[in-house]
Amino acid sequence: QVQLVESGGGLVQAGGSLRLSCVASGRTFSTYNMGWFRQAPGKERELVTTINWSGSITSYADSVKGRFTISRDNAKNTVYLQMNSLKSEDTAVYYCAARRRGLDNEYRYWGQGTQVTVSS
Repeated sequence: QVQLVESGGGLVQAGGSLRLSCVASGRTFSTYNMGWFRQAPGKERELVTTINWSGSITSYADSVKGRFTISRDNAKNTVYLQMNSLKSEDTAVYYCAARRRGLDNEYRYWGQGTQVTVSS
């Protein structure tokens, strides 16, 4: 089982940038595919971006394409979310999640979330 801890959230003006980090416990981080989700007040949780176990394959929601970049460092057990050109609609709690490569169809492990607030 992996435990996930996010950090890096905060308050930023529209057009600004933030980088979120998610550190995983354990020695098998490279066996997990990772994702970032977000949930805004009154809205359902949505998938923002994913990255496979090696970092060679990524995907993005249309709403963040060209602005957000996901990456990972398996040596540091960390996945990152670089967020540029932030908009007020990016305001949400951001969660990282993990699923085991080849074993899990859904994300089973979740962090506690980190708040991102974009002021216009």
